[in-house]
Amino acid sequence: MSRTFEYTLDRRIVNRILLWMLRFGLAPSSYYLLTVRGRKTGNPHKVPVVLVEEEHKRWLVAPYGVVDWVKNARASGIVNLSRQAQSGDFRINELPPEAAAPILKKYLQKFPITAPYFDASTDSAVDNFIEEARSKPVFELTEVKTKEEGN
Repeated sequence: MSRTFEYTLDRRIVNRILLWMLRFGLAPSSYYLLTVRGRKTGNPHKVPVVLVEEEHKRWLVAPYGVVDWVKNARASGIVNLSRQAQSGDFRINELPPEAAAPILKKYLQKFPITAPYFDASTDSAVDNFIEEARSKPVFELTEVKTKEEGN
């Protein structure tokens, strides 16, 4: 059985370090700072995330399940991703489990540190990730163009 995510003091410290690294461009290239409005307060919440990127497509994966940033993103429909001085808004489209499964498998292969939170392993068939996708959302990202960019 997979481990349940807990937002511990250790995790908070790691997230603070990653936030600092992202601001100064020192984090690995797949890491981004996700900013999303709180569904209750409307206040911005920031958390480091890792994207799966392939052939000009980007997916935001929730390897720890439906945590607060996922609930806020679902409510908002739009998230902001930034790295150093670059920032952009993205619409999110939650994928059905069948479409999310191969993305989850790629995520786990690329970031095996999250393996304790999965029942499937990197060697498992994609079909085994369909069940994982029922509790670990995957969002396809579409960049929101501003009016100036659209002209």
